Amino acid sequence: MAIKDYEFWFVVGTQFLYGEDIFETINAHAQEMCHEWSSKLPCRVTAKPCVKTSKEILEVMQAANCSEQCAGVITWMHTFSPSKAWIAGFNALQKPYLHVNTQFNRDIPWSDIDMDFMNLNQSAHGDREHGFISARMRLKRKVIAGYWKDNDFQNKMETWMRAAVGACESRKTHVLRISDNMRNVAVTDGDKIEAQIKLGWQVDHFGVGDIIKEVNHVTDAEIDEQMAEYEKHYIMDTDNMEAVRYQAREEAALKKFLERYGFNAFHTNFEDLQELKQLPGLAAQDLMRQGYGFGAEGDWKVAAMLRVMKAMAEGLDGGTVFMEDYTYHFEPGNEMLLGSHMLEVDPSCSAEQPKIQVHPLGIGDREDPARLVFRAKTGKGIVVTLVDMGDRLRLICNDVECKEQIEDMPKLPVAGVLWKPLPCLQTSAEAWIYAGGAHHSVLSYSLTAENMRDFAEIMGIEFVHINENTEINAFRKELFYNDIAYKLGM
Repeated sequence: MAIKDYEFWFVVGTQFLYGEDIFETINAHAQEMCHEWSSKLPCRVTAKPCVKTSKEILEVMQAANCSEQCAGVITWMHTFSPSKAWIAGFNALQKPYLHVNTQFNRDIPWSDIDMDFMNLNQSAHGDREHGFISARMRLKRKVIAGYWKDNDFQNKMETWMRAAVGACESRKTHVLRISDNMRNVAVTDGDKIEAQIKLGWQVDHFGVGDIIKEVNHVTDAEIDEQMAEYEKHYIMDTDNMEAVRYQAREEAALKKFLERYGFNAFHTNFEDLQELKQLPGLAAQDLMRQGYGFGAEGDWKVAAMLRVMKAMAEGLDGGTVFMEDYTYHFEPGNEMLLGSHMLEVDPSCSAEQPKIQVHPLGIGDREDPARLVFRAKTGKGIVVTLVDMGDRLRLICNDVECKEQIEDMPKLPVAGVLWKPLPCLQTSAEAWIYAGGAHHSVLSYSLTAENMRDFAEIMGIEFVHINENTEINAFRKELFYNDIAYKLGM
C-alpha cells in the first residue's frame, strides 16, 4: 500500500464531568487539527468522535485494529480523562501508538482566562494522567510535546508516522529466497521464525531451477519491452547487447515470479546459479529502483530491511539502497569508507544517469554480466543493519556523511558510495564490530536514526545508534546493559 493511502486515527479523551456542551467544541478542534496535519504530513489524520468512557475507548481501538488503512492511533487529552478508562482499550490495541501532549490554543488568554476555559483546556495535566497509565502498562509508544502547528512538532509526527507505516509494511514483507545463503557465512543467516514473529517477515524458499524455468519461458517481446525500460532510464554504454538482453530476460522472469507469489523482496546467491548464464546484476538493480527489496549472497534480512525502509521513505528525496562495506580509505584526517557491491547497487542513489556496461565478474564462474555504473549523491544519511543475536534482533544504525567520489576506478567498474561514518571511521568501525554489525546494510539518504529508533520501538526490537557523540567505552557499556536487560526479559 502506498504511504498516502494510510491514515492515522486521532482519538481525543474527555469525560462527562464538565457537561456535554463541550463535546462539540472538542470535536471541532480535533477536526481542525487533523485538517492541518493532513495537509502537511504524508498520511491523512482522521478525527474520531471524542471518547468519554471505557466502552467507547475499547470500541475505537478494536476498530483501529481491524482497519487495514489505519497505520496507528494518536491520542490527546483535551480535558482531563481518567486513565483507568483507557486500560481495556490499550490492552486491546495492536497498532502503533503516539501520544501528543499539546493544546489547541498556543498562548494563555491572560485577560479572558476563567474556569470555563480551564475546564475545557486541561492538556497540561490531562496528558500527564494519560502518560502515567501508558507508563504503568509498559506500552510501546512515542510521546511528542509542543504546539501542534509548529514545524518541529509536525516533523516529529512525520518521523513517527513513517516508522508506523514501516511497521505495517514490515508485516506485509514477503521475501523470495532463491537458493540458500552463502556457505559458511554466519551474519547473513538467522532465525526466520523469530523474524516472522517479531517483524512479520514471511521468508520462503524456491530453488534456482524454478527461476531457470521462468527465464527459459520469457519471450522476445518481453525482452524488447524490458530493453525499452532500460533505454528510458539509463545510458546504454556497451556494444554487448546480448549480455544486456540476457539481464532483461532475467528481470522479466524474476518480476513475473515475484508478482505471481506476492513477493516484494528477494535474494540471489552467486554460489548457486546452475544453468543461469549471468548472475542477475542489472536485473536486480532495476528491480530495486522499482521498490523491491534485495539482498546478495542469500541475505534475506537485508532484502527485507531494504523493502521496509523503501516503504518508510516513499516520497522523500535522496534514495534508500542495498549496500556493502567494500574498502577503507585511511588518509589521516580524511578517513572514509567506500560502499559498493560487485553488481547490485540500487540506482536510486545515483548522482547522474547510470550507464549500462558489461564487464567480467571474477566470481560466480559465468558470462560477463551487464550492470549499472554510476557515482552516488552526496549528503547526510544513515547506514542500517539487522542482526540476529540469538535471544533477540538488534537494529544497528550509524550516521554518515556521503562525500563526492573525485577519483575514477577504471579497473573496478561498479557503482559506489563514499562516506564518512560518524563520529569517525575508527570509532564507527569499532562500535559496529562490537555490536556484531553485518557487512551488508541499507544506506538511506532519506531516513534518519529517529525513524529507525521509532520503528525498532514499535516492533519491540533492540536499537543501537552510532553517531557523532559515540564514545567507544560508553557504547560497550550500552551493549552490556542491553544484554542484561534482555536476559531479564525487560
